[in-house]
Amino acid sequence: MVFAVVALIALLVVLIGWGKVPPFVAFLLTALVAALCFGMPLDHVAKSMEKGVGDMLGSLTAIICLGAMFGRAIADSGAAQSIARTLIGAVGLRFILLAMALTGLIVGIPLFYSVGFVVMVPLILMIAKRADLPPVYVGLPLLCGLSVAHGFLPPHPSPVALISLFGADTGLTLGYGLIVSIAALAAGGPLLALTLKRLNAIPQAQAGAETSFAVAETEDAKTPGAFNSFTTALLPVLLIAVTTVLLVTLPASSAGKPLVGLLGQSVVVLTISLIYATFSLGVLRGQAFTGQMGRYADALKDVAGILLILAGAGALKQVFVDAGISDQLGAWLTALPLHPLVLGWLIAMVIRVALGSATIAGLTAAGLLQPVIAASHVDPNLMVLAVGAGSLMFSHVNDPGFWLFKEYFGLDLKGTFLSWTVMESLVGVVGLLCVLGLSLVV
Repeated sequence: MVFAVVALIALLVVLIGWGKVPPFVAFLLTALVAALCFGMPLDHVAKSMEKGVGDMLGSLTAIICLGAMFGRAIADSGAAQSIARTLIGAVGLRFILLAMALTGLIVGIPLFYSVGFVVMVPLILMIAKRADLPPVYVGLPLLCGLSVAHGFLPPHPSPVALISLFGADTGLTLGYGLIVSIAALAAGGPLLALTLKRLNAIPQAQAGAETSFAVAETEDAKTPGAFNSFTTALLPVLLIAVTTVLLVTLPASSAGKPLVGLLGQSVVVLTISLIYATFSLGVLRGQAFTGQMGRYADALKDVAGILLILAGAGALKQVFVDAGISDQLGAWLTALPLHPLVLGWLIAMVIRVALGSATIAGLTAAGLLQPVIAASHVDPNLMVLAVGAGSLMFSHVNDPGFWLFKEYFGLDLKGTFLSWTVMESLVGVVGLLCVLGLSLVV
Protein backbone atom coordinates (compact mmCIF):
# COMPACT_ATOMS: atom_id res chain seq x y z
CA MET A 1 0.00 0.00 0.00
CA VAL A 2 2.78 2.40 0.92
CA PHE A 3 4.63 1.60 -2.30
CA ALA A 4 1.46 2.25 -4.29
CA VAL A 5 0.94 5.64 -2.65
CA VAL A 6 4.57 6.61 -3.27
CA ALA A 7 4.21 5.52 -6.90
CA LEU A 8 1.06 7.64 -7.26
CA ILE A 9 2.80 10.73 -5.85
CA ALA A 10 5.69 10.02 -8.24
CA LEU A 11 3.17 9.85 -11.09
CA LEU A 12 1.80 13.25 -10.05
CA VAL A 13 5.34 14.67 -9.97
CA VAL A 14 6.15 13.30 -13.42
CA LEU A 15 2.91 14.58 -14.94
CA ILE A 16 3.36 18.11 -13.59
CA GLY A 17 7.15 18.41 -13.51
CA TRP A 18 8.19 16.57 -16.67
CA GLY A 19 5.02 16.37 -18.74
CA LYS A 20 3.93 19.95 -17.95
CA VAL A 21 0.38 18.67 -17.56
CA PRO A 22 -1.88 21.30 -15.93
CA PRO A 23 -2.06 20.49 -12.20
CA PHE A 24 -5.85 20.09 -12.23
CA VAL A 25 -5.67 17.45 -14.97
CA ALA A 26 -2.68 15.78 -13.32
CA PHE A 27 -4.55 15.44 -10.02
CA LEU A 28 -7.61 13.98 -11.76
CA LEU A 29 -5.52 11.46 -13.73
CA THR A 30 -3.68 10.42 -10.57
CA ALA A 31 -6.98 10.07 -8.71
CA LEU A 32 -8.36 7.89 -11.50
CA VAL A 33 -5.29 5.66 -11.49
CA ALA A 34 -5.48 5.45 -7.67
CA ALA A 35 -9.12 4.37 -7.77
CA LEU A 36 -8.33 1.61 -10.26
CA CYS A 37 -5.20 0.47 -8.41
CA PHE A 38 -7.00 0.20 -5.08
CA GLY A 39 -9.97 -1.72 -6.51
CA MET A 40 -12.65 0.92 -5.99
CA PRO A 41 -15.96 -0.15 -7.61
CA LEU A 42 -16.12 1.41 -11.04
CA ASP A 43 -19.54 2.97 -10.46
CA HIS A 44 -18.16 4.79 -7.39
CA VAL A 45 -15.07 6.33 -8.97
CA ALA A 46 -16.67 9.35 -10.62
CA LYS A 47 -18.91 10.01 -7.61
CA SER A 48 -15.92 9.95 -5.28
CA MET A 49 -13.95 12.40 -7.42
CA GLU A 50 -16.94 14.71 -7.78
CA LYS A 51 -17.50 14.67 -4.02
CA GLY A 52 -13.87 15.54 -3.41
CA VAL A 53 -14.02 18.47 -5.81
CA GLY A 54 -17.28 19.73 -4.32
CA ASP A 55 -16.20 19.40 -0.70
CA MET A 56 -12.94 21.24 -1.35
CA LEU A 57 -14.36 24.10 -3.38
CA GLY A 58 -17.56 24.40 -1.38
CA SER A 59 -15.82 25.90 1.63
CA LEU A 60 -12.96 27.70 -0.08
CA THR A 61 -14.17 29.28 -3.32
CA ALA A 62 -15.80 32.30 -1.68
CA ILE A 63 -12.82 32.90 0.64
CA ILE A 64 -10.24 32.78 -2.13
CA CYS A 65 -12.27 34.92 -4.53
CA LEU A 66 -13.02 37.53 -1.88
CA GLY A 67 -9.34 37.50 -0.88
CA ALA A 68 -8.27 38.08 -4.48
CA MET A 69 -10.60 41.08 -4.86
CA PHE A 70 -9.52 42.51 -1.50
CA GLY A 71 -5.87 42.16 -2.46
CA ARG A 72 -6.54 43.85 -5.79
CA ALA A 73 -8.01 46.85 -3.96
CA ILE A 74 -4.86 47.12 -1.82
CA ALA A 75 -2.55 46.78 -4.83
CA ASP A 76 -4.30 49.09 -7.29
CA SER A 77 -4.94 51.89 -4.82
CA GLY A 78 -1.29 52.34 -3.89
CA ALA A 79 -1.95 51.35 -0.25
CA ALA A 80 0.97 48.90 -0.35
CA GLN A 81 3.38 51.65 -1.38
CA SER A 82 1.93 53.96 1.26
CA ILE A 83 2.57 51.34 3.96
CA ALA A 84 6.16 50.90 2.78
CA ARG A 85 6.92 54.61 2.70
CA THR A 86 5.41 55.14 6.13
CA LEU A 87 7.42 52.38 7.78
CA ILE A 88 10.67 53.40 6.09
CA GLY A 89 10.08 57.04 7.00
CA ALA A 90 9.45 56.08 10.61
CA VAL A 91 12.66 54.13 11.15
CA GLY A 92 15.04 55.69 8.61
CA LEU A 93 17.87 54.02 6.72
CA ARG A 94 19.45 52.67 9.90
CA PHE A 95 16.62 50.19 10.37
CA ILE A 96 15.60 49.88 6.75
CA LEU A 97 15.77 46.07 6.82
CA LEU A 98 13.27 45.96 9.69
CA ALA A 99 10.97 48.35 7.84
CA MET A 100 11.15 46.27 4.65
CA ALA A 101 10.42 43.05 6.57
CA LEU A 102 7.37 44.53 8.29
CA THR A 103 6.19 45.96 4.98
CA GLY A 104 6.39 42.52 3.38
CA LEU A 105 4.44 40.88 6.21
CA ILE A 106 1.69 43.54 6.33
CA VAL A 107 1.33 43.78 2.55
CA GLY A 108 1.56 39.99 2.28
CA ILE A 109 -1.55 39.42 4.41
CA PRO A 110 -4.05 40.76 1.82
CA LEU A 111 -1.99 40.21 -1.36
CA PHE A 112 -1.34 36.91 -3.13
CA TYR A 113 2.40 36.30 -3.32
CA SER A 114 2.88 36.86 -7.05
CA VAL A 115 0.81 40.06 -6.94
CA GLY A 116 2.73 41.38 -3.96
CA PHE A 117 6.02 40.56 -5.65
CA VAL A 118 5.22 42.47 -8.84
CA VAL A 119 3.71 45.41 -6.94
CA MET A 120 6.61 45.84 -4.51
CA VAL A 121 9.72 45.12 -6.64
CA PRO A 122 9.72 48.55 -8.37
CA LEU A 123 9.61 50.18 -4.93
CA ILE A 124 12.47 47.96 -3.73
CA LEU A 125 14.65 48.96 -6.67
CA MET A 126 13.82 52.63 -6.20
CA ILE A 127 14.69 52.55 -2.47
CA ALA A 128 17.91 50.63 -3.13
CA LYS A 129 18.96 53.20 -5.73
CA ARG A 130 18.23 56.17 -3.47
CA ALA A 131 19.97 54.59 -0.47
CA ASP A 132 22.90 53.34 -2.59
CA LEU A 133 22.41 49.78 -1.33
CA PRO A 134 22.38 46.45 -3.21
CA PRO A 135 18.81 45.66 -4.36
CA VAL A 136 19.01 42.10 -2.98
CA TYR A 137 20.04 43.41 0.44
CA VAL A 138 17.03 45.73 0.52
CA GLY A 139 14.55 43.38 -1.12
CA LEU A 140 15.24 40.09 0.65
CA PRO A 141 13.49 41.05 3.94
CA LEU A 142 10.40 42.36 2.14
CA LEU A 143 10.07 39.29 -0.07
CA CYS A 144 10.63 37.10 2.98
CA GLY A 145 7.64 38.83 4.58
CA LEU A 146 5.52 38.06 1.53
CA SER A 147 6.65 34.42 1.66
CA VAL A 148 5.87 33.80 5.33
CA ALA A 149 2.41 35.35 4.90
CA HIS A 150 1.83 33.06 1.92
CA GLY A 151 2.87 29.96 3.86
CA PHE A 152 1.46 30.58 7.34
CA LEU A 153 -1.39 33.09 7.39
CA PRO A 154 -5.00 32.91 6.27
CA PRO A 155 -6.64 34.12 4.04
CA HIS A 156 -3.96 32.78 1.67
CA PRO A 157 -5.14 29.73 -0.32
CA SER A 158 -2.84 27.09 1.13
CA PRO A 159 -3.36 27.88 4.85
CA VAL A 160 -7.10 28.29 4.31
CA ALA A 161 -7.33 24.94 2.52
CA LEU A 162 -5.26 23.22 5.22
CA ILE A 163 -7.46 24.71 7.94
CA SER A 164 -10.48 23.21 6.21
CA LEU A 165 -8.89 19.81 5.62
CA PHE A 166 -7.49 19.46 9.14
CA GLY A 167 -10.52 20.91 10.93
CA ALA A 168 -8.42 23.68 12.47
CA ASP A 169 -9.63 27.00 13.85
CA THR A 170 -8.96 30.07 11.72
CA GLY A 171 -8.46 32.43 14.66
CA LEU A 172 -6.07 30.16 16.54
CA THR A 173 -4.14 29.30 13.39
CA LEU A 174 -3.79 32.99 12.63
CA GLY A 175 -2.57 33.71 16.17
CA TYR A 176 -0.03 30.91 16.16
CA GLY A 177 0.86 31.75 12.57
CA LEU A 178 1.74 35.34 13.46
CA ILE A 179 4.14 34.10 16.15
CA VAL A 180 5.79 31.68 13.73
CA SER A 181 5.82 34.28 10.95
CA ILE A 182 7.63 36.90 13.04
CA ALA A 183 10.37 34.45 14.08
CA ALA A 184 10.81 33.04 10.57
CA LEU A 185 10.76 36.55 9.09
CA ALA A 186 13.46 37.78 11.48
CA ALA A 187 15.75 34.87 10.54
CA GLY A 188 15.09 34.74 6.81
CA GLY A 189 14.83 38.50 6.31
CA PRO A 190 16.98 41.05 8.20
CA LEU A 191 19.33 38.54 9.87
CA LEU A 192 20.05 36.70 6.62
CA ALA A 193 20.59 39.97 4.74
CA LEU A 194 23.00 41.22 7.44
CA THR A 195 24.85 37.89 7.46
CA LEU A 196 25.29 37.92 3.69
CA LYS A 197 26.53 41.49 3.89
CA ARG A 198 29.08 40.68 6.61
CA LEU A 199 30.32 37.72 4.58
CA ASN A 200 30.55 39.95 1.50
CA ALA A 201 28.20 37.47 -0.14
CA ILE A 202 25.41 39.75 -1.35
CA PRO A 203 24.68 38.60 -4.93
CA GLN A 204 25.48 41.32 -7.45
CA ALA A 205 23.02 42.18 -10.18
CA GLN A 206 24.14 42.03 -13.77
CA ALA A 207 25.04 45.37 -15.28
CA GLY A 208 21.98 47.43 -16.06
CA ALA A 209 19.55 44.82 -14.76
CA GLU A 210 18.06 47.17 -12.17
CA THR A 211 16.89 49.55 -14.86
CA SER A 212 15.11 46.89 -16.90
CA PHE A 213 11.93 47.38 -14.87
CA ALA A 214 10.06 50.56 -14.02
CA VAL A 215 11.09 52.04 -10.70
CA ALA A 216 9.01 55.19 -10.68
CA GLU A 217 7.43 55.97 -7.32
CA THR A 218 3.72 56.62 -7.16
CA GLU A 219 3.13 60.20 -6.17
CA ASP A 220 1.94 60.74 -2.61
CA ALA A 221 -1.10 62.64 -3.84
CA LYS A 222 -2.31 59.56 -5.69
CA THR A 223 -1.94 57.11 -2.83
CA PRO A 224 -4.14 56.76 0.27
CA GLY A 225 -2.94 58.00 3.62
CA ALA A 226 -0.98 55.84 6.03
CA PHE A 227 -3.82 55.36 8.53
CA ASN A 228 -6.27 54.43 5.80
CA SER A 229 -3.76 52.02 4.21
CA PHE A 230 -2.81 50.23 7.45
CA THR A 231 -6.40 50.01 8.71
CA THR A 232 -7.72 48.57 5.47
CA ALA A 233 -4.88 46.10 4.89
CA LEU A 234 -5.01 44.76 8.46
CA LEU A 235 -8.81 44.76 8.83
CA PRO A 236 -9.22 40.98 8.21
CA VAL A 237 -6.62 40.18 10.87
CA LEU A 238 -8.20 42.60 13.34
CA LEU A 239 -11.70 41.20 12.81
CA ILE A 240 -10.57 37.58 13.20
CA ALA A 241 -8.52 38.43 16.30
CA VAL A 242 -11.30 40.40 18.01
CA THR A 243 -14.01 37.82 17.33
CA THR A 244 -11.73 34.97 18.47
CA VAL A 245 -11.04 36.72 21.78
CA LEU A 246 -14.74 37.49 22.28
CA LEU A 247 -15.75 33.89 21.61
CA VAL A 248 -13.35 32.74 24.31
CA THR A 249 -14.30 35.38 26.88
CA LEU A 250 -18.07 35.65 26.42
CA PRO A 251 -20.16 33.26 28.54
CA ALA A 252 -21.93 30.46 26.69
CA SER A 253 -25.31 31.94 27.61
CA SER A 254 -24.51 35.33 26.08
CA ALA A 255 -27.10 36.41 23.52
CA GLY A 256 -24.43 38.08 21.39
CA LYS A 257 -22.18 35.04 21.05
CA PRO A 258 -23.89 33.65 17.89
CA LEU A 259 -23.52 37.05 16.21
CA VAL A 260 -19.84 37.22 17.15
CA GLY A 261 -19.38 33.71 15.77
CA LEU A 262 -20.98 34.76 12.49
CA LEU A 263 -18.80 37.87 12.21
CA GLY A 264 -15.70 35.75 12.84
CA GLN A 265 -16.32 33.42 9.90
CA SER A 266 -13.69 33.89 7.19
CA VAL A 267 -16.26 34.53 4.46
CA VAL A 268 -17.99 37.23 6.51
CA VAL A 269 -14.66 38.80 7.56
CA LEU A 270 -13.48 39.08 3.97
CA THR A 271 -16.85 40.35 2.75
CA ILE A 272 -16.80 43.14 5.35
CA SER A 273 -13.15 43.90 4.52
CA LEU A 274 -13.87 44.04 0.78
CA ILE A 275 -16.81 46.42 1.24
CA TYR A 276 -14.70 48.64 3.49
CA ALA A 277 -11.78 48.64 1.04
CA THR A 278 -14.06 49.45 -1.88
CA PHE A 279 -15.09 52.69 -0.20
CA SER A 280 -12.01 53.59 1.86
CA LEU A 281 -9.53 53.05 -0.99
CA GLY A 282 -11.83 53.71 -3.93
CA VAL A 283 -15.18 55.47 -3.89
CA LEU A 284 -14.38 57.92 -1.08
CA ARG A 285 -11.16 58.87 -2.88
CA GLY A 286 -12.97 59.74 -6.10
CA GLN A 287 -12.67 56.48 -8.00
CA ALA A 288 -15.65 55.25 -9.98
CA PHE A 289 -17.54 52.37 -8.38
CA THR A 290 -17.93 50.65 -11.76
CA GLY A 291 -14.17 50.90 -12.30
CA GLN A 292 -13.61 49.14 -8.98
CA MET A 293 -15.96 46.35 -10.01
CA GLY A 294 -14.10 45.94 -13.30
CA ARG A 295 -10.81 45.48 -11.45
CA TYR A 296 -12.44 42.94 -9.15
CA ALA A 297 -13.62 40.98 -12.17
CA ASP A 298 -10.04 40.88 -13.45
CA ALA A 299 -8.85 39.68 -10.04
CA LEU A 300 -11.26 36.74 -10.19
CA LYS A 301 -9.67 35.61 -13.44
CA ASP A 302 -6.30 35.41 -11.69
CA VAL A 303 -7.50 32.84 -9.13
CA ALA A 304 -8.94 30.35 -11.61
CA GLY A 305 -5.72 28.32 -11.61
CA ILE A 306 -5.61 28.20 -7.80
CA LEU A 307 -9.21 27.00 -7.58
CA LEU A 308 -8.54 24.25 -10.12
CA ILE A 309 -5.51 23.06 -8.14
CA LEU A 310 -7.67 22.91 -5.02
CA ALA A 311 -10.37 21.00 -6.91
CA GLY A 312 -7.92 18.43 -8.25
CA ALA A 313 -6.32 17.92 -4.84
CA GLY A 314 -9.78 17.40 -3.36
CA ALA A 315 -10.54 14.66 -5.90
CA LEU A 316 -7.32 12.76 -5.11
CA LYS A 317 -7.86 13.13 -1.36
CA GLN A 318 -11.40 11.76 -1.58
CA VAL A 319 -10.31 8.73 -3.60
CA PHE A 320 -7.74 7.94 -0.89
CA VAL A 321 -10.49 8.23 1.73
CA ASP A 322 -13.18 6.23 -0.08
CA ALA A 323 -10.75 3.47 -1.06
CA GLY A 324 -9.74 3.04 2.59
CA ILE A 325 -6.15 3.99 1.88
CA SER A 326 -6.13 7.05 4.13
CA ASP A 327 -6.82 4.99 7.25
CA GLN A 328 -4.17 2.38 6.38
CA LEU A 329 -1.65 5.04 5.46
CA GLY A 330 -2.44 6.99 8.62
CA ALA A 331 -1.82 3.92 10.78
CA TRP A 332 1.51 3.30 9.04
CA LEU A 333 2.65 6.93 9.25
CA THR A 334 1.67 7.15 12.91
CA ALA A 335 3.87 4.14 13.65
CA LEU A 336 6.96 5.89 12.24
CA PRO A 337 9.44 7.10 14.89
CA LEU A 338 8.83 10.76 14.02
CA HIS A 339 6.85 13.51 15.71
CA PRO A 340 3.64 14.02 13.66
CA LEU A 341 4.51 17.68 13.09
CA VAL A 342 7.96 16.77 11.79
CA LEU A 343 6.36 14.12 9.58
CA GLY A 344 3.95 16.67 8.10
CA TRP A 345 6.80 19.11 7.49
CA LEU A 346 8.93 16.40 5.87
CA ILE A 347 6.21 15.15 3.50
CA ALA A 348 5.39 18.69 2.38
CA MET A 349 9.09 19.46 1.90
CA VAL A 350 9.69 16.40 -0.31
CA ILE A 351 6.72 17.27 -2.53
CA ARG A 352 7.78 20.93 -2.64
CA VAL A 353 11.29 20.00 -3.79
CA ALA A 354 9.85 17.66 -6.42
CA LEU A 355 7.10 19.92 -7.77
CA GLY A 356 8.12 23.48 -6.90
CA SER A 357 4.64 24.68 -5.95
CA ALA A 358 4.09 25.44 -2.27
CA THR A 359 0.31 25.24 -2.68
CA ILE A 360 0.40 21.83 -4.37
CA ALA A 361 2.92 20.56 -1.81
CA GLY A 362 0.72 21.60 1.10
CA LEU A 363 -2.49 20.19 -0.35
CA THR A 364 -0.95 16.88 -1.41
CA ALA A 365 0.63 16.42 2.01
CA ALA A 366 -2.68 17.26 3.70
CA GLY A 367 -4.45 14.47 1.82
CA LEU A 368 -1.97 11.99 3.30
CA LEU A 369 -1.92 13.47 6.80
CA GLN A 370 -5.62 13.77 7.67
CA PRO A 371 -5.80 10.35 9.39
CA VAL A 372 -2.52 11.06 11.22
CA ILE A 373 -4.12 14.00 13.02
CA ALA A 374 -7.04 11.89 14.20
CA ALA A 375 -4.79 9.02 15.34
CA SER A 376 -2.07 11.08 17.02
CA HIS A 377 -4.32 13.81 18.52
CA VAL A 378 -1.86 16.46 17.37
CA ASP A 379 -3.08 20.06 17.40
CA PRO A 380 -4.53 20.64 13.88
CA ASN A 381 -3.68 24.35 14.04
CA LEU A 382 -0.01 23.50 14.49
CA MET A 383 -0.14 20.87 11.75
CA VAL A 384 -1.36 23.58 9.34
CA LEU A 385 1.76 25.59 10.18
CA ALA A 386 4.13 22.61 10.06
CA VAL A 387 2.93 21.67 6.59
CA GLY A 388 3.13 25.33 5.57
CA ALA A 389 6.75 25.48 6.74
CA GLY A 390 7.62 22.34 4.79
CA SER A 391 5.92 23.68 1.66
CA LEU A 392 8.29 26.68 1.63
CA MET A 393 11.50 24.67 1.79
CA PHE A 394 14.30 24.74 -0.79
CA SER A 395 12.79 26.70 -3.64
CA HIS A 396 14.85 26.00 -6.76
CA VAL A 397 14.60 25.89 -10.55
CA ASN A 398 11.14 24.27 -10.68
CA ASP A 399 9.56 27.10 -8.66
CA PRO A 400 8.25 30.13 -10.60
CA GLY A 401 9.17 32.34 -7.62
CA PHE A 402 12.83 31.38 -8.08
CA TRP A 403 12.83 32.72 -11.63
CA LEU A 404 10.83 35.83 -10.71
CA PHE A 405 13.50 36.72 -8.15
CA LYS A 406 16.36 35.91 -10.53
CA GLU A 407 15.05 37.98 -13.44
CA TYR A 408 13.73 40.99 -11.52
CA PHE A 409 17.00 41.37 -9.61
CA GLY A 410 19.23 40.45 -12.57
CA LEU A 411 21.09 37.61 -10.79
CA ASP A 412 22.85 34.53 -12.04
CA LEU A 413 21.86 31.05 -10.81
CA LYS A 414 24.53 30.96 -8.09
CA GLY A 415 23.42 34.31 -6.69
CA THR A 416 19.76 33.25 -6.73
CA PHE A 417 20.52 30.03 -4.85
CA LEU A 418 22.65 31.94 -2.34
CA SER A 419 19.93 34.47 -1.57
CA TRP A 420 16.44 33.29 -2.55
CA THR A 421 16.83 29.54 -1.94
CA VAL A 422 18.65 30.04 1.37
CA MET A 423 15.97 32.51 2.49
CA GLU A 424 13.08 30.14 1.73
CA SER A 425 14.85 27.19 3.39
CA LEU A 426 15.67 29.22 6.49
CA VAL A 427 12.03 30.26 6.78
CA GLY A 428 10.96 26.61 6.54
CA VAL A 429 13.42 25.36 9.17
CA VAL A 430 12.78 28.19 11.67
CA GLY A 431 9.05 27.79 11.07
CA LEU A 432 9.21 24.11 12.03
CA LEU A 433 11.28 24.85 15.15
CA CYS A 434 8.76 27.47 16.26
CA VAL A 435 5.85 25.08 15.68
CA LEU A 436 7.58 22.39 17.76
CA GLY A 437 8.21 24.97 20.47
CA LEU A 438 4.54 25.98 20.46
CA SER A 439 3.52 22.32 20.69
CA LEU A 440 5.22 22.16 24.10
CA VAL A 441 3.15 24.98 25.57
CA VAL A 442 -0.29 24.85 23.90
